[in-house]
Amino acid sequence: MKHLKMFMINKIIVLFSIALSMLIATTCTRTEKQTSQIFLYGEGHGVERIMNKQLEIWHEYYHQQKMRHLFIEFPYFTAEYFNIWMQSDNDDILEELFNEWAGTLAHNPNVLAFFKAIKSKFPETIFHGVDVGHGFYSTGERFLQYLQDNNMQDTERHLLTLEAIKQGEIWQKNRDDEFRENAMAENFIREFDKLGNQNVMGIFGSVHASFGNMGAEGYPDVKTLAERLKERYGRSVNTTDMTIVTWHINPIKTEIVSINGKDYVASYFGTDFTAFRDIVSMSYWRLENAYDDFKGKPANRDILPIKQYPMKIERKQVFFVDAELSDGAVNRSFYRSDMNIKEKINGKLFKMPITTGFNIE
Repeated sequence: MKHLKMFMINKIIVLFSIALSMLIATTCTRTEKQTSQIFLYGEGHGVERIMNKQLEIWHEYYHQQKMRHLFIEFPYFTAEYFNIWMQSDNDDILEELFNEWAGTLAHNPNVLAFFKAIKSKFPETIFHGVDVGHGFYSTGERFLQYLQDNNMQDTERHLLTLEAIKQGEIWQKNRDDEFRENAMAENFIREFDKLGNQNVMGIFGSVHASFGNMGAEGYPDVKTLAERLKERYGRSVNTTDMTIVTWHINPIKTEIVSINGKDYVASYFGTDFTAFRDIVSMSYWRLENAYDDFKGKPANRDILPIKQYPMKIERKQVFFVDAELSDGAVNRSFYRSDMNIKEKINGKLFKMPITTGFNIE
């Protein structure tokens, strides 16, 4: 009986030890998941000042925190091409990708320079593309052929490429923002959870990288990528709106311009390249002390969100934007900061601060 009692005590101790070990292991796993951080940076696509700041941030993460994983608003197959290109001794792959981006915001010399800087300065960077399969008919099909040519049909890369292509087909057919944000979140979670306890940086359009809903910027009122990630990872998700933190404080230069027979000091704050329709670039100017002269001009149907400007916007200011067109012509548009918070334009309700377009005549 004594031996049986001792046996039972020892058995209980062993079982308790096993249970405790499992509890500690589970606790450690949860702690590791909580300590791995996601740093999202919202951008205006192709804006030079923003991309330069992102390179500075990645420099800090890469060298000081030893980060290597960079999540981007590109499809899975495009990021895989980036990773192959990073190991190559030339830029042929990047140039081919760039040509396929024609007509999109990525077809911008600043974007090309950004990726070349990544390869040159941070060669161990690993890209993770989590967007739906934009360019599935070109880049996607080409990468699928690459996998087949290299006998990788029965691999995870092949399956994920097919999935991204399917997502791209659905997006192109329906343009459903709910579908896209959900797919981006699922793709992000899949890639992030593979990494274990590693911090990552993500670069996305500011509407995707902001907490809350997309409706504030005229999109359907669906949860953003950042909000969906926060629901899963909580405080481990951090966001920064680069369109705001990179605003210029002082003008680059000033000039005198004449409008309706009156001279004004115009302060220039920079030019952003764009692939929006036939617009090549947009240059931003502020007319000093001009609000009282133009506040009574009837508004037209044009608006410009304050986040699109390269400088901070305050109430009772006047601006003009010179849009250079693909044929070389320049169209000048005028705006004032009445600082409306809500305005319905072409059936879309914008809920963030905007500048209101007006005609000077």
